[in-house]
Order: sequence, then C-alpha cells, then structure tokens
Amino acid sequence: MTLNGKHVAILGVGRSGRAAAALALREGAIVSAWDNAGIESFAGMPDAVEKHPNATEEDGRGLLADLLVVSPGIDTYGSYVAAFSANVSEVVGEVELASRYYDGRIVGITGTNGKTTTTEVIERILAHAGLGGTACGNYGTPFAEVVMQANPPEVVALELSSFQLETISTLHPTIAIWLNFAPDHMDRYPMVEAYRAAKLRIFENQNHQDTAVVRLGEFTPNLAANLVTFSTEDSSADWYSQGETIEHGGETWIDMYHDTGLRGLHNAENLMAALAACQTFGVDSQTMRAALSGYAPPPHRCELVRTLDGVEYLNDSKATNLHALESALRSQTRPVVLIAGGKEKGLDYASLVPLLVEKALSVVTFGQIARPLADIFSKVVNCEAVPSLAVAVATARSLAPRGSTILFSPGTSSFDQFNGYEQRGNTFRDLVHQLR
Repeated sequence: MTLNGKHVAILGVGRSGRAAAALALREGAIVSAWDNAGIESFAGMPDAVEKHPNATEEDGRGLLADLLVVSPGIDTYGSYVAAFSANVSEVVGEVELASRYYDGRIVGITGTNGKTTTTEVIERILAHAGLGGTACGNYGTPFAEVVMQANPPEVVALELSSFQLETISTLHPTIAIWLNFAPDHMDRYPMVEAYRAAKLRIFENQNHQDTAVVRLGEFTPNLAANLVTFSTEDSSADWYSQGETIEHGGETWIDMYHDTGLRGLHNAENLMAALAACQTFGVDSQTMRAALSGYAPPPHRCELVRTLDGVEYLNDSKATNLHALESALRSQTRPVVLIAGGKEKGLDYASLVPLLVEKALSVVTFGQIARPLADIFSKVVNCEAVPSLAVAVATARSLAPRGSTILFSPGTSSFDQFNGYEQRGNTFRDLVHQLR
C-alpha cells in the first residue's frame, strides 16, 4: 500500500491518532487531523499535519481524502464518522493502518475481559524468549509507534477491542486469542449480536497456517485456523487448569502459586491462553516459568490494596462490565462485601443475583446506577445505596467482619464520576490507605 502523495485524514487526535499521523507522514502522505475538541487537544501532533480543531459534521461533509483513519473512541457507525467518510475512498483504524507496514507476526488478543493481563503475559514470555512480543494496540504503545521503531519486534502482542476491530480489513493475526464473551458496550451497539460480530472479526483473515486459541465452549464460527482450546471446567481441553496448576499434554507446565503472582480461575484462563500462544512459537515450559517469575497482575485487577482489622480490600476497578464483576466475585474464597456501581450502560444485572446469594454478605452501590442496582440486589442481600465512592468505602468497612473481603468491582464504566477506571481505582486505593 502506497500513501505517497495521498491525502490521509485523521479523525481523533489522541495518542493513536498522533501515531497514525506520524506513520502516514513517514510514508509520504499529505496529512490532516480533525477533532471536535479545541486546538489544545492537538498538542503533540506533528508540525507537518494540517490541524482542524472544533471540527463539525458540516466540516466533515466537505472533506475530500484518500484515506480516513478513525479513532476507536469515536462511534464508527455514528453520524460524525458518516459525515467525514462521505467523500473518502477508504475508512480504517490506526491498528489496520499500522498492520499494512508491519512485516512481523501478530498475536491478536480479544475478549470482553482479561485482555490486558493476557497481553502482558505474552509480552513477558516472548521477550524472555528473544522474540520481542511488544504489547501494543488497546494496551501499551499504539501499533503505529511500534511499526515506526528502527528495529520493530519479530512478534507483537496486539490487544484488540471491539472498537478497533470494527475498522480492520486486512489485519492478519498469526495467532488470534478469544478469551471470553459477555454483553458490554450496549451504549454503543444496538444489540449484543453487533458487539459479538465486531469481536469475531479477529478471525476473518486467518488461514489454515494460523492458530485460533479459544476458551472451550465459546461460540465461534467455522474457523479456517487451527483450533487450540483452554478451560477451567473441562479437562478435555488442550490446556486445562483447576485454578492452581496449568496442564497441557499430560504434563504440568505452570504452578500458579509457585511460578506466578496470578490467582483465581479467571487468571488461570488468561494464563492458559498466553501459554498456548507462546507454545505455538516454540517456547518451552522452562522458559515460560523463568519469564513469569515475579510477575504480578496489572493494577486495578483484583489488586490486594491492604489488609486492615482482618479484612482484605481488593481493587478491581478494571471490572467495567458485568462479566468482569461475575468473574471477580466467583473467584473469592472469603465472605464478600461488594462495592459496585458507576455509569448506566444498559446491562442486565439480575443475572448476578444467584452469585450474590452464594458469595456476598452485603452490597454497597454508588454512582449513577446506585439506586437501580440496590433495587435488584436488595431482594437477596443487605444492600445500601450511597452517592459517592468515599461514602461507599466507609459504609463497606462498617459492614465487613474480620475474615471477610471488601471487593471493589464496579461492574460498569466510570465515566459518571471519574475520567477512567484508573482514576477510579486510584481513588479507591487512596481511600483505603486513609482508613485508620
């Protein structure tokens, strides 16, 4: 694909947009950047880029370009993108653009939950094996930045959200990982089938020489790639774990408690997917164990913040959907006081009720959906709705007896009161450390 002399328009000027602009410039394109934000948001955009702040749909309808690169944060099917793409030859995302200039192999990772932990583990193992494995895409560095390195890695661990997969056309993962699927982002997709269809695009360019690593029992279409399965429920899978060891081919490859800092069935699944991918590149179990020594999961993912008065405080702010909340709650072995809540995303939380009966002593809800959640949960467990996270932490402490766990696993996004799950998790961590 040649961009020399072509007009490439960048829609959205965050980090991925800046990376796409720089790559397009390197390839000889004439580049413009558009965003509905003010000029201050264009900081860091290369000087050679023609900048268009406060861009409207009317501006978009007047755009003539050979290629439009859309930020994953902008609704691909919304009126804003429709306006900008009206007179454009092709619409892609930054990961698709970058893939066209990358000669190495791609491990693509998708799923509703667990993507980042899996991506980190793959990066760590492949780096230890001398294969690169740089984490990029939805986590880590934008793919375009990796492509522009003087010596790009032989393999990349490319985390792919549904938003990024909406805008691919030729992206070809040598290995495609499907971790799990549950309803999410129903504020963006008209129905759950549309969300699933976007994620399933990870497989569409694979062939019989490639590998698909899939959680056993997940619905996937007829795959052209070689199928490798993993499970914590069915020992007939290619990779199996009961939550303590990872078994493959009749052998124990990893002892989670001895070889890693990962705990719980959900992390066993993430780990198996990563190991299966790396084994495809010929990495042996000894190298994997050495790579995982000292590894701990990323922050905000069932992170132990503190033990106070015999009560554990776990920060699972990354649980931005119902499936993540269910996974965190199911993995607990102590009685739980759950803190949940945040933005209204149109999810159905009634399915959580049986698990609350089994695991929870009490629930504290907060944020925009505090009252709707309390109305559902209070039917089976003591539940208190409060306005803020600070009040939620104090309330949960008053409800948690010695030997229990206060699990902060919101089950929805943070944008009603915070600018992201990281700020939300950091706030929880700070509030817990302030307790006396």
